[in-house]
Amino acid sequence: MDLNFTEEQDMLREAVAGLCADASDTVRSCENDPRGFDDGFWGQLAAMGLTGLMIPEEHGGSAMGLLDATIVYEEMGRSLVPSPHFVSSVVSAGVLQAGGSADQQAEWLPRIAAGDAILTPAWLEPDNSTGPSGVQLAAVSDGDDIVLTGAKRHVAFASSADRFIVLAREHTGVGLFLVDPTADGVTLTQQLTVASDTQYRIDLDGVRVPAADRIGAPGTGWDTWHTAMLDAVVLVAAQAIGAAEASHTLATEYAKVRHQFDKPIGSFQSISHYLADGITAIDGGRVLVQRAAWTRDQGRDIATLAPMAKLFATQTCRDVAATTIQIHGGLGFTVECDAQLYFRRAKSWQLNWYDDTHLEDLIAAELLD
Repeated sequence: MDLNFTEEQDMLREAVAGLCADASDTVRSCENDPRGFDDGFWGQLAAMGLTGLMIPEEHGGSAMGLLDATIVYEEMGRSLVPSPHFVSSVVSAGVLQAGGSADQQAEWLPRIAAGDAILTPAWLEPDNSTGPSGVQLAAVSDGDDIVLTGAKRHVAFASSADRFIVLAREHTGVGLFLVDPTADGVTLTQQLTVASDTQYRIDLDGVRVPAADRIGAPGTGWDTWHTAMLDAVVLVAAQAIGAAEASHTLATEYAKVRHQFDKPIGSFQSISHYLADGITAIDGGRVLVQRAAWTRDQGRDIATLAPMAKLFATQTCRDVAATTIQIHGGLGFTVECDAQLYFRRAKSWQLNWYDDTHLEDLIAAELLD
């Protein structure tokens, strides 16, 4: 496997890094904001063709591979600039590509690719697991419609969404439905999270969905969802590696300039070994992420590699970010210090988009079944 990037991939990295650096001042201003992202940055992503990252050219997308996408997401993780790109251009677009009808793809994929529409999945439920058994929101057929009743939480950027992709329980299994946020019976309540990103609880009270807005055949929703999520978790892992490296850089620079006993604290073995362990884990995680993405681009199965990449990368990011705070001492916990930004987001990525328990179950099942 050739681990060298092409000239075009290096140019992509430089372009995304520059774009994210210009928008980095929005990180704090968007925390706990009802909208949660900057329109200017979103417009620039669209202008660069990044909102159509892996969407086929026939639908107006850039048709990049998963390895190309990891380059983009590593830089996004490094900068922490918030946007609905992941939920719309990756997860929702992936679900539509995996299970959507020709009409649904023709209607929504070009709009997602152009950045004109934002779709977000409504998946997790209060007190339920992240696996298929955790989907209990009721979907009941009533004439030509399906009626949805129940609650979803941690729905990212819901206030800006043109449609929700709702996972619901019907008698044949899990179904997927496109739901209009303005439909009767839909209520949004903003949630406060450890990452201070923009998430909402959505209550659905007898919301009627036309049969044409069902994604895929009845009962096939979880297979479609899982197919899209395997690509998605690789990009969460790439984001975590980028953030871990940026956090590690913060710690390294501080260890060089902070002095105790007339020496930089980085000269003490306890600090230098932490830094050595951190960069070793980051490099290992990056190779795992790139291997998963490369394998996917070769048309091979990543049912084991994708969960492994997400599990290892998010744990590495969490550990490195925690070490960065420890090296900074009390300063690391302050709002003014960037160390706490990386730590809070690292923990959020670890908990969301398949948590560690579900990832371990997936890996174990591939090994043992």
